[in-house]
Amino acid sequence: MHFTNFAASTTFIARELGENETDHVGLLAFKSKISGDPHGVLNSWNDSRHFCEWEGVTCSRRHKRVTVLDLRVRALFGSLSPHIGNLSFLREIKLSGNEIQGEIPGEVGRLFRLEVLLLGNNSLVGNIPANLSRCSRLRELYVGRNELTGKIPMELASLFNLKELGTHWNNLIGGIPPFLGNLTSLEALSISYNNFGGNIPDSLGRLKKLTSLGLGGSNLSGTIPPSIFNLSLLANFTVSENQLHGSLPSNLGLALPHLKFFQISQNLFSGSIPMSLSNASKLEFIEMYDNNFSGKLSVDFGAMQHLSYLNVGNNNLGSGEADEMSFISSLANCSSLYSLTLAVNQFRATLPHSLVNLSTHLQQLIINRNQLYGSIPSGIGNLVSLYLLGMERNQFTGTIPKEIGKLQNLQWMALSDNQLSGEIPSSLGNVSELVELLLNNNKLSGIIPSSLGQLKRLYSLNLFHNDLRGTIPIEIFNKLSLSLSLNLSQNHLVGSIPPNVGNLKDLTGFDVSDNNLSGEIPSELGYCSNLEKLYMKGNFFHGSIPSSMSSLRGIREIDLSQNNLSGQIPKFLETLSLENLDLSFNDLEGEVPVKGVFGNASAISITGNSDRLCGGIAELQLPKCTNNNSKKENISQKLKIIISTTSALFGLAMAS
Repeated sequence: MHFTNFAASTTFIARELGENETDHVGLLAFKSKISGDPHGVLNSWNDSRHFCEWEGVTCSRRHKRVTVLDLRVRALFGSLSPHIGNLSFLREIKLSGNEIQGEIPGEVGRLFRLEVLLLGNNSLVGNIPANLSRCSRLRELYVGRNELTGKIPMELASLFNLKELGTHWNNLIGGIPPFLGNLTSLEALSISYNNFGGNIPDSLGRLKKLTSLGLGGSNLSGTIPPSIFNLSLLANFTVSENQLHGSLPSNLGLALPHLKFFQISQNLFSGSIPMSLSNASKLEFIEMYDNNFSGKLSVDFGAMQHLSYLNVGNNNLGSGEADEMSFISSLANCSSLYSLTLAVNQFRATLPHSLVNLSTHLQQLIINRNQLYGSIPSGIGNLVSLYLLGMERNQFTGTIPKEIGKLQNLQWMALSDNQLSGEIPSSLGNVSELVELLLNNNKLSGIIPSSLGQLKRLYSLNLFHNDLRGTIPIEIFNKLSLSLSLNLSQNHLVGSIPPNVGNLKDLTGFDVSDNNLSGEIPSELGYCSNLEKLYMKGNFFHGSIPSSMSSLRGIREIDLSQNNLSGQIPKFLETLSLENLDLSFNDLEGEVPVKGVFGNASAISITGNSDRLCGGIAELQLPKCTNNNSKKENISQKLKIIISTTSALFGLAMAS
């Protein structure tokens, strides 16, 4: 009897060692397919220690069999070895967030104990293996953010224990399979951003345990089946970026009381936004922009204590009723609100003063392109966290509140295309983080405040089409950060452009057209080496076109028309990358070049100059340049040389 027990024990140990060796070999085979390990994660995978002590490996206590392989977000590069299917005790494979390529080995289907398979955020290709259906214990299956193709295999219909399925951000086709409605244990279904096409299956309404449903960006059409709105446990609901249409049910907020994230943007939904949404008090994120919603926005947001994001832009909302903006007052109760977008709608009312009572956490306020009127509330300076303020293309009147200078975090401000009047407040110079300031197309008067020169990060300043007067502050041209646009056109500015315009070396667009500026075009403009567009028309500039402009190698458009420029058209303009050149209505003379932009009659304009222009391409119909003209030019040049030489000799005689 003793001998029998000993023999049985020896057999058991031998078998256990053999099975352990299977896991050992399987892990080494896995390692052999990993060709990149920048963090040295697999350095511990050697024979100096038991494989159960290798990083990312977990074994069962009793039998020392591998049960978990967890190497998430380790920057591993390579492919998956088919030998992973030999790790027969595996319950969890977690390899997401790496750079693993190749196909998912079909041998994974041999892992009958597998409960968790996380392969997301890699570069896997090919199909989802159909024999994953043999892994009947699977609870979590994530293969999102790869490059998988084909259909979701119908064999997966047998995974009745599946609670979470993620195939998002792949290239799957063939429609959303109706059999997914049979996986009644599902709590999270994330299959967004594929190329499914087709409709949303009504069968998904059978997933009564579902708390998260992601179907966005999958080329879906049709309507949302009514059965979906019976999934009362839904907290996350996303169908954005499809071609879905129809209206939302009037009882939406009552049917889905647990909603936290509601995303239906970039579709074709119409009708009104249901008032019952007020009852979904757990909402944190509402994104409904770019649809065809219309009518009055009557939702009371006051009960949504955790609401942080609301975007209903790009719709047709608006009723014309005097109180249609009253919902703003209810948003004052949303103490976590950081982004509010109402842009591109049909709101026609004044902004309630309660706007200034919105959350001090508010970072984005976008209400542009409506028909809002009245003045900008003076207490807007209370919104101290704002970094983006868009109020352009409305009908606001009154002045820009000086309190706006309190918005120390503001980076982008657009108040253009309104009817604002009064002076530009000098307090704007205190908004030290501002990178873009758009005040164009208003009725602003007075001078450009020199305090704008304090905005060290400003890269775009648009003040055009106002009633501004005085000179351009020299401080503006010390703005080394200006790189996108400086547009001061269509005002009543006077004086000359100072030489320090050459500081703006990164500026790509400079427009001072239609003012009362005078003096010569500063030669320092040639230092603006990144300039692509130069507009100076409609002023009183005189003198010749400076030769320093030959340094503007990236220039594409120049408009110097309607000034008092004289002299010849410089030959260097032929060599620039010009697409359009307007020199009309000046006092230029001499031969018109024929190369470069001058070879395209539709790209240049020289009308309205003196009758002393000649040459050029035939389409310009100018007289030929005669020898007399050439002689006159030569005599003129010789006279200039004689005068210059005489002056120099006279200077030397006086010095002696």
